[in-house]
Amino acid sequence: MSKRRKRRSWSDEEKREICAQAVLPGASVAQVARRYSANANMIHNWLKDPRFARMPVDPGHVEEASFVELELAPAACPAPPGVVVPPPEPVCASRVDMTLSDGRRVLIEGPTALAAVMGLVQGLME
Repeated sequence: MSKRRKRRSWSDEEKREICAQAVLPGASVAQVARRYSANANMIHNWLKDPRFARMPVDPGHVEEASFVELELAPAACPAPPGVVVPPPEPVCASRVDMTLSDGRRVLIEGPTALAAVMGLVQGLME
């Protein structure tokens, strides 16, 4: 029978050092894992943990927040001269059945513009 391997216990400082090496440019997590005889998945888990994967901040590289001037274009482009744009069709319903908050029921049969229904409901609620 083979002897069972003991599980390695990593200190927080060791985890930070390994994570720092894994995020260096040109380094891969698999290479770092082999270097320390560790599992790459374990290092990936450490990299997700903010206690170990903190990115060092270079005090000389701190950028100051600033605003950028932004100019917006008009929302809709006008139609070229001579082109007639039809007005949008009103949204209609073939049947409207609703109960108002005071318990009254409104039932409208037949095609009806929803804008007209809203006007009716607002008038009833006054």
